[in-house]
Amino acid sequence: MADKTAAAKPDTERNDRRTVIGVVTSDKMQKSCRVEIPRQVSHPRYGKIIRRRTVLIAHDEKNDAKVGDTVECMETRPISKTKTWRVVRVVKRSAGSDLSVPARS
Repeated sequence: MADKTAAAKPDTERNDRRTVIGVVTSDKMQKSCRVEIPRQVSHPRYGKIIRRRTVLIAHDEKNDAKVGDTVECMETRPISKTKTWRVVRVVKRSAGSDLSVPARS
């Protein structure tokens, strides 16, 4: 009979997943945030450098990421229809994320 512990994958192999670093552009959802990953590519015909971006929805369990923060996201199993990424850590806080905004009357 096969040993069950030998069949399980070690944590180092399982955690070798794709990670990206991007900027949070929206945190209005509960336990989710919208992250943009900017990149620069050369135009195929004209050669001009143009800006492109990848937008993804990431799972943020603690609602820790705020707009403007730079975060590291890791690819994961599908959590919902659009969420297949999760926030691993906040790399850099934005300047205005720690200020409290007064509520409007």
